[in-house]
Amino acid sequence: MRTPTEWSVVAGAPMGCTMSKSSDAFASSRAPSTAPTDPEFSNASVQLVDRPSDGEFPSSGAENLHAAYPLYSAFGNRYLARQADIESNARTYPRSLPIALRAGRGVIVEDTEGREYIDCLAGAGALALGHNHPVVVEAIRATLAEQAPFQTLDLPTPLKDRFIRELFDSLPPTFAEDFKIQFCGPSGADAVEAALKLVKTATGRRGVASFQGAYHGMTHATLGVTGEPTPRRAVGGLGGEVQFLPYPSDYRCPFGLGGEAGSDIGARYIENLLEDPNSGVLPPAGMILEVVQGEGGVNPAPDDWLRKIRDITKRRGIPLILDEVQTGLGRTGRMYACEHAGVTPDVLVLSKAIGGGLPLSVVVYHRDLDIWKAGAHAGTFRGNQLAFASGAATIRHIMRERLDLNAETMGARLRRGLASIAEDASCIADIRGRGLMVGVEIVDDRAPDGAMRPAAPETARKIQHECLRRGLILELGGRFASVVRLLPPLIVSDSDIGAILDRFEAALKAVERGYASSASR
Repeated sequence: MRTPTEWSVVAGAPMGCTMSKSSDAFASSRAPSTAPTDPEFSNASVQLVDRPSDGEFPSSGAENLHAAYPLYSAFGNRYLARQADIESNARTYPRSLPIALRAGRGVIVEDTEGREYIDCLAGAGALALGHNHPVVVEAIRATLAEQAPFQTLDLPTPLKDRFIRELFDSLPPTFAEDFKIQFCGPSGADAVEAALKLVKTATGRRGVASFQGAYHGMTHATLGVTGEPTPRRAVGGLGGEVQFLPYPSDYRCPFGLGGEAGSDIGARYIENLLEDPNSGVLPPAGMILEVVQGEGGVNPAPDDWLRKIRDITKRRGIPLILDEVQTGLGRTGRMYACEHAGVTPDVLVLSKAIGGGLPLSVVVYHRDLDIWKAGAHAGTFRGNQLAFASGAATIRHIMRERLDLNAETMGARLRRGLASIAEDASCIADIRGRGLMVGVEIVDDRAPDGAMRPAAPETARKIQHECLRRGLILELGGRFASVVRLLPPLIVSDSDIGAILDRFEAALKAVERGYASSASR
């Protein structure tokens, strides 16, 4: 892999072709680098596998790739052809990010064609320290050298004990005193499933309160508490009784108010719904919410609203489940997003970053809820020793280097830069987020003045495509997939942010020029 200072290479350009800042392809005034809190990173090496020969994989599906991958002409290769032949139609990311990755280091990934990208997806937030961070690599190597068993079910081990101590040290002090932990299967959805089973068992109730715009996973029960309709349509009987409640939003307020007035009336609506004996809503077994809705469009819950929800649920004996699968471990500028509001839930769901990039999920819950019997929740891969080692090392490094504060500082810098870009971009309606969890809402700028402008998913897709052409990976979310989402690793530096902004701005201008050209014809 080339060093960060050598990486101005664009899709379609010859290797070694350096593009100027004004170029549409790869506009960047500064090369990305790791955060100054990680000086050892520059001494790490990445072991790369050999590139395969041209005939290694069959490509019998190549003739169909233009239909399967609209961007194939720019980014296609035999790995995508092989994938189209043999993998499920449920695959998602390659449809909008048609690249095959072979290596990564820090905030940079390299594809099989030798092109390099700034990664603002970071495994959907799982790679808090970026790719192949030396702290994580060394933890895994040491574990292998010790010949630790790979899987131990729920038997205790020194690695597991160390992980628990590191995790509880990262949580507010009340957790260590009053909470217990349940290890789940490898994904966040497994932990949400466990949390729902826990509160139903503890309360004897069956219903669950969730929120519009929520995303909690793709398993059967977690889809039941997820607001996104697309994956739900073909599946019936999801999760029993679920009541969806309004989630606050400044830009798309469900009450048409926004701001403090919108969140206040939302809290009052929820309180009345639970208080009114004729509301048609039975007392739920629990209420589940994200402090910042991620897939739902990067919607942060106002601190005061979250405190009111905590008060409402506590007074009515409704366990509050906070899903911090994506927000946990420094992502929002605090170690845990609930700390912004000073709220302690009854149940905290964690995954993604806590495994240091390896699969791991847990539920941390108040001792009073611990009434389920032996075997009430189990799973083969809840004893992943490599994940315990990489997770403990990641937690310790984030705390020691205060990468939560780096996320707060760099996230503010990113939002300021995006706001400056938005001043000349009529398709950007809102920029929001917390820490390094940032969303840019893309709308149709042809709507009448004063009207709520409709989402513009096609424009958002074009921006994502043009960013990819310039070496920037990001994803879309929110209503109609019209929110551009940025989730760079927590080690991102000021120069990285500058490069991200340069590439995003160049991509946006290219899309705007394309629309202007279409309008003139």
